[in-house]
Amino acid sequence: MMNADTELNHARRLHVATWLALVAIYLIVAICMASSQFSFVVESGLLASVETAAAFAAVGYVISRWSWGLRPAFVLLALAQLNILFLCGTPLSYIAASAALPLQDHSLARLDELLGLDWPGYYRYFVSQPELLRYVPMFYAMIGWLGLGVPLLLGLTKNPLRLQQFTLACVIAVFVTALVSALFPAVGTYQHYGLPPETADFRATGYLVQLDRLPFVRDGSLRALNVTQLGGIVTFPSFHAAAAALALWGCWSVWWSRPIAIVTNGGMLVVTPLVGGHYFIDVIAGIVVAVLATAAATSLRLPSMDRRGAMFGLRQRTEPA
Repeated sequence: MMNADTELNHARRLHVATWLALVAIYLIVAICMASSQFSFVVESGLLASVETAAAFAAVGYVISRWSWGLRPAFVLLALAQLNILFLCGTPLSYIAASAALPLQDHSLARLDELLGLDWPGYYRYFVSQPELLRYVPMFYAMIGWLGLGVPLLLGLTKNPLRLQQFTLACVIAVFVTALVSALFPAVGTYQHYGLPPETADFRATGYLVQLDRLPFVRDGSLRALNVTQLGGIVTFPSFHAAAAALALWGCWSVWWSRPIAIVTNGGMLVVTPLVGGHYFIDVIAGIVVAVLATAAATSLRLPSMDRRGAMFGLRQRTEPA
């Protein structure tokens, strides 16, 4: 088991590795956009997101100069990194979808059938239960816990290493999800099964965004990206499922948060096929992505950095924690 200084220093090195991973994703996005017709729509929401990330990073670096501020600095810098991940990761999924490889809906549905999973039956059950449908949007929206709740929880409970492992795992999961979605694109279940995504009591909001935008990304009509209004267009693997697994793993180190994490993230897994129009195999694949991402983040061992590493913030600890 690591002592406090060793844990903080390992977290600091993972923090630097996370920045490097984000830079790599940014360069990939920049190169792809420069060599294609994609462009960013610069508007107030995008500027506000950039300014927020910059503010979190700046304050985090400043307070990391003092021993009392090192752990809060991890929280602020993790929030900055996750904000930047959103700004880079969402466009990456659109660029990936523009490859327009053959749709795999029939293959994904067939995999569900081989596993004995009945998506139309699942849909009909929920639609017949209006008292359950009222909770569906709430659980689907729990993905917001990933970018704010988990960092705050781990920061307030003094888990800087777990926090930085979680942040790096999110970066890895976003990149892998975008890459795999390019190779196995799909529209989703509602179109495949010929079922309505809107009823008197329910609206599959996640799926409808995808249905509205994915065809235009694939045929080249949609190339101007307004990052703050893009919405998800990935079917396989489900990032909502990956987010639920990542959040659950992040919260698991805090024993009293486990029941809450199980209910909220378990609920998100249950409703993701319904709201996002995901096949069950999408959810399984998303969980696998999260498991592999956390395994990579927790197994990564980096060499110690000299004082030049201070340019990335989170200076080397020399005093007791």
